[in-house]
Amino acid sequence: MALLILFRHLKPDRYKRELAALEGGLDIRVWPDCGDLEDIRHALVWKPEPGVLASLPNLQVIFSIGAGVDNVLSDTRLPDLPLVRFVDPNLTMRMSEYVCLQVLTHQRRMLDYRELQQERQWKELWPQPGANEVRVGVLGLGVLGRDACEKLAALGFQVAGWSRSQKDIPGIECFSGNDGLDRFLARTDILVSLLPHTPETEGMLNAGLFARLAQDGPLPGPVLVNAGRGRLQVEADIVSALGNGDLWAASLDVFEEEPLPSSSPLWTHPRVIVTPHNASISDIRAVCTYVLEQIAAHDRGEPLQNVVDLGRGY
Repeated sequence: MALLILFRHLKPDRYKRELAALEGGLDIRVWPDCGDLEDIRHALVWKPEPGVLASLPNLQVIFSIGAGVDNVLSDTRLPDLPLVRFVDPNLTMRMSEYVCLQVLTHQRRMLDYRELQQERQWKELWPQPGANEVRVGVLGLGVLGRDACEKLAALGFQVAGWSRSQKDIPGIECFSGNDGLDRFLARTDILVSLLPHTPETEGMLNAGLFARLAQDGPLPGPVLVNAGRGRLQVEADIVSALGNGDLWAASLDVFEEEPLPSSSPLWTHPRVIVTPHNASISDIRAVCTYVLEQIAAHDRGEPLQNVVDLGRGY
């Protein structure tokens, strides 16, 4: 029984070393030098080459190294097998750190203060609202979204969340569905997107949505923070919204094309923070431990955890 590491645009060496250190007797193969394909029962993947997984006749389980699985679902020949996404307290903590950092950056107007510093101006900006005056809305109330809501609420922000189906989080106002989305946006000063990429969410962060954000808040205008998936956002619309006032600022960790092309105006826009899709990097040892524990449980006949609903895409 072998485990195949199948990565594209990512080096497998550290994962192979960690797996071997944690489970010395494990038969670890790396694509494309993977020997007899019939030996492979499990695959650890990131952006797998289309069709490779379908070529493994005895494959039982596919493991994604990330919390998101659109990198796997893009394979049009993906076999109908359990697909397990990575869920780990460390990954969740890192995402909430990023979200809180960006929300606080905009609430405390740090982009403006950075500009004043460059101009050597000693000047206090107004308004400078407290966290309790700022309404944050989180799109997506899965494991990451729920934790981000709770951390933001602990900082004093007025927090609400939106998801496709209704959720119940103590202390958090929850909206759902198309009707709920309008009401959610109308009360949101800083919008945080942690939604997965699905056919329904692709291009969702667009001009029409930005125009529905609150314009009566304590900040000079609405803010977008996207740490979910780049294909949710229409980047031309973000630039336009920053120009017409529908957005005041944006923090973007994900992009339509990655790496972000050097020609993108987002790189140099004074109201945009760009980070290289590192809001929540999966810890290699944590991923390997998680996969090995799941394999052992599966071998004992126990159910797999965090299996993706292929119909919904998450």
